[in-house]
Amino acid sequence: MAKHLARIHGTEEDKVNCPFYFKIGACRHADRCSRLHHRPAFSTTILIKHIYRHPVREAEMRASAAGQPTPRDEKEAAALVDPVKATEDFLQFFENMYDELGKFGRIEALHVCDNLGDHMIGHVYCKFSDEEEAGDALNVMNGRYYDGRKLEVEFSPVSDFREARCRDFDEGTCARGGFCNFMHITPVPMCLIRSLEADCEAERIREADRTSRRHHESSSRRSSSHRERKRSRRDRDRDDRDSKRSRKRRSSKRDSDDDHGDNGSSDGSDRGGRSSRRKGGRDRSYSPSPSSDRSSNRETTQ
Repeated sequence: MAKHLARIHGTEEDKVNCPFYFKIGACRHADRCSRLHHRPAFSTTILIKHIYRHPVREAEMRASAAGQPTPRDEKEAAALVDPVKATEDFLQFFENMYDELGKFGRIEALHVCDNLGDHMIGHVYCKFSDEEEAGDALNVMNGRYYDGRKLEVEFSPVSDFREARCRDFDEGTCARGGFCNFMHITPVPMCLIRSLEADCEAERIREADRTSRRHHESSSRRSSSHRERKRSRRDRDRDDRDSKRSRKRRSSKRDSDDDHGDNGSSDGSDRGGRSSRRKGGRDRSYSPSPSSDRSSNRETTQ
């Protein structure tokens, strides 16, 4: 049973999943479809909805705005289009899309739908080589504006465009015209694709170099600032140590001066006391005593 379900998944025999959404990423019944549309959570392919201004639809809108009769079919509408200007506008649009999407990674395929059906008109499919690159492109591009239109980007289940494209259109024999339910992929010169691919690769290399240079500069600034902080911290510590030493030397000098002053005063007092004692003793030794005076007086009288 499991093998049978795996075999019929995404085919006409599958009565649960929509085969058109599985192959093309779009269904003309949209949300009204009786089958399930499994929108992938990640994919290598992104879909930008209704971003390309189809020249036939633009001619129809201009005719309607000017009050002219609306073309009855696709051939009459195509007759209102200048093919040279339409080709130039398409190639310019393709270059803009390729340059912008090529910033996120290597593009394996970029297709612009030429269909006129409301569910596929103006669709752009871009397949990247890696799912992360497709995710980055979706996150950045979704919600941006291009040519006055808001970009609506989503992951697409399309992985093989060979199953999604109309082979009759490639051979120029599709009878359904622009309202075919398979992709009518507008052809692009291969030389232009190769040139755009080379330009995008060179731009990615330059951007990688700029990023690495900025990273190196930021890391060097961080390391230099760290060294400066470390050096300033060492300087502060050295200044603190020097100031502590100088304060200690000053305090020790004051203490020694005080000690010398105390010793000098005590020595002076001792010397003064000793001198006074010596002076007093010398006076006492030379002064005659009263008894000797009396005896000398007595001798003179006799």
